[in-house]
Amino acid sequence: MSVIPVIPEIASKVEPGQLKQLARHSREVLKAGQAKSGAIVACPTFEVYRYSWLRDGSFCAYALDLAGDGAEGAAFHRWVGRVVGRYEQKVDSAIQRYRAGEKLTDADFLNTRYTLDGSEEEGHDWWNFQLDGYGTWLWAVSRHFELFPDNQLKAELQKSVEIVVRYLAAFWQLPNYDCWEENREGVHPSTLAALYGGLKAAAMLYSESPVCRAGRKQSGAIAAFVKSNGLHQDSLIKTVGLNEVDASLLGAAMPYGLFPRRGKLMRATIARIEQELTSPQGGVYRYRRDVYYGGGEWVLLTAWLGWYYESAGRREEAQSCLNWVAQQADFAGNLPEQVAHNLLSPIHLPGWEERWGKSASPLLWSHAMYLILYTALYGEID
Repeated sequence: MSVIPVIPEIASKVEPGQLKQLARHSREVLKAGQAKSGAIVACPTFEVYRYSWLRDGSFCAYALDLAGDGAEGAAFHRWVGRVVGRYEQKVDSAIQRYRAGEKLTDADFLNTRYTLDGSEEEGHDWWNFQLDGYGTWLWAVSRHFELFPDNQLKAELQKSVEIVVRYLAAFWQLPNYDCWEENREGVHPSTLAALYGGLKAAAMLYSESPVCRAGRKQSGAIAAFVKSNGLHQDSLIKTVGLNEVDASLLGAAMPYGLFPRRGKLMRATIARIEQELTSPQGGVYRYRRDVYYGGGEWVLLTAWLGWYYESAGRREEAQSCLNWVAQQADFAGNLPEQVAHNLLSPIHLPGWEERWGKSASPLLWSHAMYLILYTALYGEID
């Protein structure tokens, strides 16, 4: 596949046919990245990303659902259901010990990434106490059944959904790594937004389940906590006690619905993202102090901002985000994790490239977010 070269200045000139071509390619990248088990790899060519994350995979499954590939979406959710069921005893033990006053280590919590066969990796340390991926999965399961009703699969997944609801309800107030796998000692509004959205979605999906109904009560507690602790001057903050803005806060509106998309709080938060985290060419950074791979512009975040714009009725700006993302594809049509046009911290780029190589490409989450934005703007890709 050949696409347009990386020339940000002409982003507004991307042809509709090229955008559709990249959407179709993105769909194929996602399908090719799904293992027989149903797991979806984060990046097949980047050694430390050759695993399946619930966060990344859930967005990928949702993108496949939007593209009409419900069987692939269902396969991912079945895989997660099996993984969660396999580690149910670990969840029960952690909850019981925590309630008994024991101090838990990160190894006591569920992993954030798994091998493609659904096992915890052995012999490798990772930043494993992350909760947002599990909330995102609950949200994605609910969206799947909205698009592809399946009572048999719904019944099959109920126990695993309830396990995740109990897990999140027990531990949502604990500090844990944010969605960038950083800041272990913090409590992060973007993570709480994912938990809110997931717990609320699970309660709506399994309204007859006492476990899921109890989880909905926790979603209310989460919302109250964020309103009391996660704001600064009427906008959301990166971490409780840290008044920076982070682009992952987009999720508080889209898709998790913690706050109204056009409400005063999200408008103020989006304004900060636009002012502090958007490059002159239109790419979106994670946060201002980012040094990972030099702190480049993230493809998936730019698509995510476009998704927000479209949902808020700002279609022209959403289109500009789609065009910018399309410009970042290489001549094979693959989208990276981030690009190095306007680095926040160039001095840190060589060290990361020496450690892990060039920025991951194709990053399936990038392709998923492009496909989500494309379908929001144009509908089906066929």
